[in-house]
Amino acid sequence: MDHSFLSAFILLLLVLDPLGSLPIFIPIMRSVPRERRVRVALREVGIAFSVLLAFMFLGDAFLRVMHLSERSLEVAGGVILLIIAIRMIFSTMSESAYGAEPGKEPLIFPLAVPLLAGPSAMATVLLLASRQPDRIWDWIGALTAAMVVSFLALTLADRIRKLLGDSVVSALEKLMGLVLTAIAVEMVLAGLKRYFVGGL
Repeated sequence: MDHSFLSAFILLLLVLDPLGSLPIFIPIMRSVPRERRVRVALREVGIAFSVLLAFMFLGDAFLRVMHLSERSLEVAGGVILLIIAIRMIFSTMSESAYGAEPGKEPLIFPLAVPLLAGPSAMATVLLLASRQPDRIWDWIGALTAAMVVSFLALTLADRIRKLLGDSVVSALEKLMGLVLTAIAVEMVLAGLKRYFVGGL
């Protein structure tokens, strides 16, 4: 399954799921002093970006060391995305996948890793870089754009939720989950096709 810059950006945005993460963003950022929220958000997004960028550049080496093929990675990535998509569709606004120590400023956990740079995001950037390594700058640009959107969602989380309301945020998350489901199934089918047909 080949991607363009736009499709890679949309895929990364769906995987990062900034709108669906609002119920987690809001209580974590409320414990941070108002004057430090932008700095903390920038730091956490920067850490997550660095982690994903490392996975993007070390993707081929990782595959060789682990003796994994692109086909197996494509199928595995599709399965992971499918699980994430199903959780997005059937989750509720009150659910929180990651805990945070109350009253303490977040550092790496849980915002940078695993909320932003989680297993699904790592698998996605690894797959993009290994599948089309000649377009690495497109993938870096798509990742950067998706991280900028995540940064804005992180800093404006409380305002976004108040503006849209819980029901609209929940509906948008489920809609993104449906789109991500289709992308995940397409990835699995493409990986199986490449396995059985051979290199197509």
